[in-house]
Amino acid sequence: MTANRVKKPTDRVARGIVIIRVLVGWVFLSEGIQKFLFPAALGIGRFVKIGIPAPQVMAPFVGVVEIGCGVLILIGLFTRWATVPLLIDIAVALLTTKLPMLAKDGLWSALHEARTDLSMVFGLLFLLLAGGGSIALDAKLSARHAAGSSSGGKAASGYLGR
Repeated sequence: MTANRVKKPTDRVARGIVIIRVLVGWVFLSEGIQKFLFPAALGIGRFVKIGIPAPQVMAPFVGVVEIGCGVLILIGLFTRWATVPLLIDIAVALLTTKLPMLAKDGLWSALHEARTDLSMVFGLLFLLLAGGGSIALDAKLSARHAAGSSSGGKAASGYLGR
């Protein structure tokens, strides 16, 4: 292998963050869409079954949050901010579905059923701490913002709510 082909550690880290973003973003995007495609099993009907208040409002609301935040994570835009509502979402899911299962069916059954939820929690926490990485719209906008700041601020408009 020649020196030209050796990747810098930062390149590998950036690609790794993209993999985590795709994993987490895709799961939430898919689950949000399915709340609308299969409302009896995964949307309103599921929310009624597990006792979520106002299921006719909350199921579509959660579906929209999962779709919107999932897309933001996939493209790496407002990545850290997008993790917060999803962490709340997954915490409610764990408390309302897996905690009762733990009490009823025991530790191993609950851990088996919670494996995806727990993976999402850790993926979200990683993205909350690491951000979207250098291969993300966040990074592109930050670079543009930094260039605009150093050149008198002309290119800074439009960055993260400005």
